[in-house]
Amino acid sequence: MKKDSTADIPLLKRVPLSDFGVEASDLTSVAIHPGGGYIAVSVPAADKTDDGHIVFMSIDGEPLSNVRVGALPDMLAFTPDGSQLLVANEGEPSDDYTVNPEGSVSIIDVTSSIEDINERHVTTAAFSENIIEDGVRKVHPESTYAEDLEPEYITVDKDGKYAYVALQENNAIAKLDLETKKFISVQSLGFKDFSAQNNKLDASNEDDAIDIRNWPVLSMFQPDGITTFESGGNSYILSANEGDVQDWKGFSEETRVADLAGDYQLNADLYKGYNQNQLDRLVKNGLFEENQLGRLTTSISQPKNDQGKYEAIYGIGGRSFSVWHAKSMELAYDSGDDFEQITAKVYPDYFNSTNDEDKLDNRSDDKGPEPESVITGEVDGTPYAFIGLERQGGIMVYDLTKPTKPKFSTYFSSRVFNGGDVTTESGDVAPEGLTFIPATESPTGQELLLAAHEVSGTIAAYSLGDDSKRDKLPENAKAKGKAFE
Repeated sequence: MKKDSTADIPLLKRVPLSDFGVEASDLTSVAIHPGGGYIAVSVPAADKTDDGHIVFMSIDGEPLSNVRVGALPDMLAFTPDGSQLLVANEGEPSDDYTVNPEGSVSIIDVTSSIEDINERHVTTAAFSENIIEDGVRKVHPESTYAEDLEPEYITVDKDGKYAYVALQENNAIAKLDLETKKFISVQSLGFKDFSAQNNKLDASNEDDAIDIRNWPVLSMFQPDGITTFESGGNSYILSANEGDVQDWKGFSEETRVADLAGDYQLNADLYKGYNQNQLDRLVKNGLFEENQLGRLTTSISQPKNDQGKYEAIYGIGGRSFSVWHAKSMELAYDSGDDFEQITAKVYPDYFNSTNDEDKLDNRSDDKGPEPESVITGEVDGTPYAFIGLERQGGIMVYDLTKPTKPKFSTYFSSRVFNGGDVTTESGDVAPEGLTFIPATESPTGQELLLAAHEVSGTIAAYSLGDDSKRDKLPENAKAKGKAFE
């Protein structure tokens, strides 16, 4: 359910960057301490390749203290007990790629009075070559792994023992021991084989149709948002497999399959769904044409054989959400082609639309619906995963009663397609961040899901669960939007 209100929210206070007492260019993340006593804000330097800062503020917006962290601090996460604040220092390169700072995670001890926090309370966990396992992708061949790895998102297990760090461009997840404050592993997530039966995709925006089928594509999962989930004494990592590449003036890995047509020597041993004769026939029948795989976004930073040829067509992002065993990082479940199959039924006229224009099929050649974020929450005693689709819009919901076999529950969206550019009449567009509020903490007495939308600049509040609780909701919070079950 979406709160349908046009009432203005009164501005209580505006805090300019100049109040922070540090050289700042942007704000990239905000986190409230679990105890609610203060706010942490990540602030990159004016030159993003320099070290940034974390600024601590009172709930009223008064700066309290600040500490220096790594380059481009991008995401903040408190441990469940509130004793540590973790900072994902993404360490992006300069646009000309002459400077490429190391990615890292800063661990800030916040058990002292927050006004007294200083650099002595900061430990920075760096990446060493010895904990990087075979197969971890390096985007830029001349960079060290420490320079190439870019922490994107952090989640912490319920006991606050381990943190898991998504390295999106590297298609990997790092495990951080919060007691020793050191990384203990970096593991590749491998590839999703779109030749397998339940892994289909629409790969072209030039075929004038919704065409979801198997293709000889191995795609990197490359999660953006991740979260931990505990069930039956086991720990799992859930990932929203958005996909991303490095694309800078000084170096870009992004290209189209058609641009590499002469560089392929497809090998059937890498695919479940094709033998060599079938692959050769696909190539002969125009596989690299734009109405087939020619338009698909790919990367030059992929494995080659001894002849300097790519033996597979590599894609960007999984177009899905996945469940991984936290202990081994082995894949337990992937939603396959669910997202595209479902949205094709819900939006036959606006399937794989982008988030700034209502147009059929214009993201099929890129990353499809682009799952951005994932969180979990319990509704009426049942655990669910909620996955936001950045491009298509809306929220996918899966029952996690059996975490290695999630079951699709529903899809809902409050985006309005009008057939042109996205405007103020388009509803809620491009869910970026999700927050689940349990009934015990909800002002309505019912579980709530909040979705912050990047393009429309709106927050949608959806009420969930038992309909009998809806009598407690105000009249302007009745159900609104498109749902599919």
